Amino acid sequence: MTRFRPCIDLHNGQVKQIVGSTLTDDNQGLHTNFVAEHPAEWYAELYRKDGLRGGHVIKLGPGNEQAARAALAAYPGGLQIGGGITPQNAQEWIAAGASHVIVTSALFDQAGKLQLRMLEELVERVGRDKLVLDLSCRRTPQGWTVAMNRWQTLTELDITPSALDGLSAFCAEFLIHAADVEGKCRGIDRELVELLGAWRGCPMTYAGGIASMADFDLIDRLSGGCIDATVGSALDIFGGTGVRYAELVEKNQLFSK
Repeated sequence: MTRFRPCIDLHNGQVKQIVGSTLTDDNQGLHTNFVAEHPAEWYAELYRKDGLRGGHVIKLGPGNEQAARAALAAYPGGLQIGGGITPQNAQEWIAAGASHVIVTSALFDQAGKLQLRMLEELVERVGRDKLVLDLSCRRTPQGWTVAMNRWQTLTELDITPSALDGLSAFCAEFLIHAADVEGKCRGIDRELVELLGAWRGCPMTYAGGIASMADFDLIDRLSGGCIDATVGSALDIFGGTGVRYAELVEKNQLFSK
């Protein structure tokens, strides 16, 4: 059964829902769906109260350190952390209360070439069991290609079963945003979900395009219940109207029984 994984996306120190493909260094053309009145720790405490584990805090650029630390302190061991994670600071975030660190851009050089030594160093610093690889991707002629630098730069790595096989030896989980549909609330990337669900290796969380409970249930069906999912802009606690947070909490509670 597909479980709901909660999220806390941070931009300039605030909890926001942003169309990820519009996020750039100068924020020109940035499309923001929601800006929260509550601080990051409010959401972390809500997830703790409702027993939701395995969610992620993502720092979208600079200015989010304090908010991220507050969220982790409010739910120690219950949330993962991503955004600017490197071998040099990974252990620091585990010590701050993160259950796992999430890594993307640090795995690649400026040309988008995978740096296996960097991956090995991350495993040495925090352990495979505390490492999540963010393989968020865009559609390309090859299928789907991992994108780095806030999804603006395509890497050399395509999402294939063999690539997932190789990388799973270094991590506990994968987090995969379908960057082309993320934040748009227009439906999921069905073909990507089918590909990921057919692999059935280590745990995996999909994000991108969920607009309704029907989309959430579709992920469950297409993946055979093997992929978890996160919901952003469509969720009522983030100003959305398509998905009720209380209903997702109820689904997770059924899963744990």
